[in-house]
Amino acid sequence: MFIHNLNPTLLTVFGLEIRYYGLIYVISLILAYFILKKLSREKELNLNVEDFLFYGIIGAIIGARIFYVLFYNLNYFILNPEEIIMLWKGGLSFHGGLAGAIVAGLIYSRIKKINFWKLADISVIPLALGLCLGRIGNFINGELYGRVTNVSWAVKFPNAEGYRHPSQIYESLKNLFIFIVLFSTRKNKHKDGFNFGLFLFLYSVLRFILEFYREPDVQIGLIGGLTLGQLLNIPLFLISIYLLIKKR
Repeated sequence: MFIHNLNPTLLTVFGLEIRYYGLIYVISLILAYFILKKLSREKELNLNVEDFLFYGIIGAIIGARIFYVLFYNLNYFILNPEEIIMLWKGGLSFHGGLAGAIVAGLIYSRIKKINFWKLADISVIPLALGLCLGRIGNFINGELYGRVTNVSWAVKFPNAEGYRHPSQIYESLKNLFIFIVLFSTRKNKHKDGFNFGLFLFLYSVLRFILEFYREPDVQIGLIGGLTLGQLLNIPLFLISIYLLIKKR
C-alpha cells in the first residue's frame, strides 16, 4: 500500500504555478499535432492540423462543460450560474467533450470539404493517447480516485478516507491499450469510420468495467447500482456496434 504525497505543482515562476496537469495537456496537444500530421498524410487528407485542432478543442471544451452542468451538477449551477464559465474550478465530462468534438468535426469537414469519417478515424488515435496522459495528471492531483479497497497496491489519497483503488492508473492503462490497438490497426482495409467505431466500442466497454473500481461522484452516487459514467457508456456502446457492423 502507498501514501500519495505527490506535489501537483512542478515549479513556481514569479508567483505563477506550473502544474504537472497543465504540462500534460500541452504535451498531449504537441503529440496530437505530430500524430495527426502523420496520419493525414497516410490517409491522403489535405488537412490543416492547426485549424482542425482549434475547432476540436473549442468543441470539446464547450461540450464537456455543457454535459457536466446538465448531468453532473445541475442543481448547483442553477443556484450559481456565474460559475458555469469558471472552467478553472474543474468540471468537464468526457462524453460531453466527445459529443462537442464530433459536432466541431462535422462543421469543420463540411466547411473544408473533407471526409468526416476519415477525419474521425485518425482523430481518435491521438485522443486515446491524450486520455492516457490525462489520467496520469489526475493521479498526480490526487483526484478521481477509486473505491475503498485492501489490495496490496492501494493508495491513500489526500482528503480521502481509507486506502483506494488507483483507478486513474487503471484508466490510463486502458487508454494506452486503446491507443496501441487503434494505431496498429489503422491500415486495415475497412470502410472509413470503422476505427472510430472501434474506439467507441473499446472505450465504452472498458470504462464500464473500470467504473466498478472508481468512486462515484458524491453529488450523484449510484443510479440503479450504476454510476452516471456507466449509464452514459450504454448509448456509446450501441452506437459503436452499429458503426462496426456498417463500416466493416
